[in-house]
Amino acid sequence: MRYAYVPINKRPPLVWPGGARVALILTLNLETWDLVKDTDRAYYAGGPPILPDVLPGRVPDFPNYSWREYGQRVGIWRLIELFDGLGVRASCTANAVTFERRREMTDAVLARGWELLAHNWEQGELLSDLAGDPEAERVVIMKTLEAYRRHVGRPAKGWLSSSLRGTLATAAILAEAGCLFWCDIMNDDQPYPIATPAGTICSVPYSNEINDFTLLVRRGHTTDAFRDILVEELDVLHAEGAAQARIMNVGLHPHVSGRAYRIRALREFLEHARSLDGVWWPTREELARWYMESDAAAAHRAMMAPAEEGRQ
Repeated sequence: MRYAYVPINKRPPLVWPGGARVALILTLNLETWDLVKDTDRAYYAGGPPILPDVLPGRVPDFPNYSWREYGQRVGIWRLIELFDGLGVRASCTANAVTFERRREMTDAVLARGWELLAHNWEQGELLSDLAGDPEAERVVIMKTLEAYRRHVGRPAKGWLSSSLRGTLATAAILAEAGCLFWCDIMNDDQPYPIATPAGTICSVPYSNEINDFTLLVRRGHTTDAFRDILVEELDVLHAEGAAQARIMNVGLHPHVSGRAYRIRALREFLEHARSLDGVWWPTREELARWYMESDAAAAHRAMMAPAEEGRQ
């Protein structure tokens, strides 16, 4: 895959529809893990554990498994209630096994007309483990996309890899499968085209920085600090967006942000975001389709397209 290096201060101005300054995307990750794996290796279930002594895959890790499962049983419904009350829609990711094992979550998202992205087969299965074997990776991606089509009723247009652990082959496999956008590359505040042997795919970045796992679990910020970080990020991007439109993605996990003592941070942040003019609340597909097809973004897109020679 190839993409251009163009500093943001050298790009043609980008303005979102209606003159909006910031495209705000709230990502709820509807992830599902296996309780046990047929392996003696430590089982990485898609994020840092709540208890640090990770067990071999053959041994049920009830503290870490049930900590995450709280999000499926309680946390996601607290978040949905909050979003419903504020009239805010989410852009959700879902592992293929979530459709089978925790379908109430995906049904609730689809009933609200929220976006669903394909997010690997199972959360602990990383594409990076298949680096160097693109055919094996293709099998995982294609069976995931087929499960998505079967349950959602339409082909998937976007993809986020479990733990953002894609490979050099991932973008091309997705483009070949008809996906419009890919979210693993987090190096920008704007979308841009990525060239692959199978055609162009749009980068719509996720965020490992503006993410409840990073801020609340890895760094141990308080509820107030979490809210303040989200507000400050949005305010700075909103000011900068007067000259260059920006994306702000907020990565959320129901077992982290869906706890009772943390939900206030999101409520107060979302109320602040709704008070600002110039905030666009698109789905990722709406954003990617507008960027890749709009005449208003043509000059930006042309400059951001990678040159024929060289690799990134």
